[in-house]
Amino acid sequence: MEKIYVTGHRNPDTDSIVSAMAYAALRNAVGDREYTAARLGHISDETKLILKRFGFEPPLFLTNIRTQVQDLDFDTPPILHEALTINRAWSVMETDRHLSSIPIADDDGHLVGMLTAGDVAEYDMRTITNPVLEDVPIFNILGVLEGELLNETAHVINAISGRVVIAQPLAIDQIPFKGENTVLICGQQPDIIRSAVASGVHCVVLCQAELPEDLRREDTDTCIISTPYDAYQTVRRIFQALPISRICRREDLQYFFLDDYLDDVQEVVLQSRYRSYPVLNRENKVVGLLSRFHLIRPRRKKVVLVDHNEAAQSVPGLDQADILEIIDHHRLADIQTAGPIYFRNEPVGSTTTIVAGMFQERGLMPSKKLAGLMAAAIVSDTVMFKSPTCTNRDRTIAQRLASLADLSLDELGQDIFRASVSEDKPVEELLFTDFKEFHIAGHDFGISQITCVDSQRHLQRKKEFLELMEKTRQERGYIMMLLILTDVLLEGSKLLYCGDEDLFNHAFHTELKNSEAFLPGVMSRKKQVVPLLSALWG
Repeated sequence: MEKIYVTGHRNPDTDSIVSAMAYAALRNAVGDREYTAARLGHISDETKLILKRFGFEPPLFLTNIRTQVQDLDFDTPPILHEALTINRAWSVMETDRHLSSIPIADDDGHLVGMLTAGDVAEYDMRTITNPVLEDVPIFNILGVLEGELLNETAHVINAISGRVVIAQPLAIDQIPFKGENTVLICGQQPDIIRSAVASGVHCVVLCQAELPEDLRREDTDTCIISTPYDAYQTVRRIFQALPISRICRREDLQYFFLDDYLDDVQEVVLQSRYRSYPVLNRENKVVGLLSRFHLIRPRRKKVVLVDHNEAAQSVPGLDQADILEIIDHHRLADIQTAGPIYFRNEPVGSTTTIVAGMFQERGLMPSKKLAGLMAAAIVSDTVMFKSPTCTNRDRTIAQRLASLADLSLDELGQDIFRASVSEDKPVEELLFTDFKEFHIAGHDFGISQITCVDSQRHLQRKKEFLELMEKTRQERGYIMMLLILTDVLLEGSKLLYCGDEDLFNHAFHTELKNSEAFLPGVMSRKKQVVPLLSALWG
């Protein structure tokens, strides 16, 4: 069954992480398996604290959702061992005629080469002009000829070499072989057999014939084999005893790994002349075969988006995925889908509030520790219910979850915000822990938010923040860059700003002083800051 990734936004906050985890748990609990919570960035200290407190591990870290080789319906043909005979390999190719080539592997399953029908045909043609065997394992020859070794008392021979010759009904003095470099094919011709053994030929193959008893007991270096095939079939088959490792293509192999991206694969295939390519896992073991037509209709990864519906904030490669659902509490943005989907957008303070309501709708009570985790996410995203986005529904559901988890919301909130942000961290980490990029009416800008209980301590590093903000603004081509220091105790936010000051003054109806301003009562980026900028640009 395919995985369905449930993911929040980039630079995830606690609500983004927890709502993804809770929704995946809900869907799996009601029987919709393979829902997997994922995150798009490193988790904050606050989120780490909450996850650890309630006994959860961070969800899967998803760097992108681009289509990979593992998402393609590639072939899984037989993978042949390098020691297999050409005869056996050809039988496999005849059984599955749509295969243009077959991967050849060693004992450990590692790729050795690729075998095509053309390789077999080319070798077969060469044996007409050069009918010579070179160190072909005797087991291979016995196998393809369905043969029997007749002189068991002969010296042990592991491989057969020599020019293949058919003994015709000629006089003994006209025998067409000389010494040990010969593999003689003959019928019921006792005199020629004795002469061949006496001259020390490497191998004699009897076609539908019996070996004289005296030769069975003779101490000789000649290997004598009987076969039920006639001379013509024997000659053709004996050359097919060669191991396929001798004729398969071993140089300039082009292969792909399961986690290679489709875009990169297509680029290579367009510049290549091969019809199919082996697929390897990260242990370099062959797992399949990829052909050009597999690239036409790939299976796209499936994803559910929570706590966002804006492409710039979502997982990279989203355009190559199938969006199944969106559950959010933000403004409607720019994500487009190929068809209708389930979209749930509610004006509440936390996406986790919506997910908790979905538990209730399905008659499912979350476990004690999951209820505590969800309550913490609501407290975090509503800033202890002081955010203007907070609703009575957030409070009611948080209280119900806290009751299930047997905890105090006030104590939980104080613990969260007291330990959520360490002022000793690098400025870059502080600035981008909860950072979002926006594209509104042709304007690109970035807003970072830090929720704390003492904004003044952060302002001691104001110069560092402003320098990094201006550098980021220029590198990314933003019209402005804004840092919101939301102070829980002051019930307002101190803002640091880089960009056109007139723009800021018009949007927020206040004046900057040294790139700084205080906005009392402003606690929410999405409901109190972004809407003012949207209104400014119409």
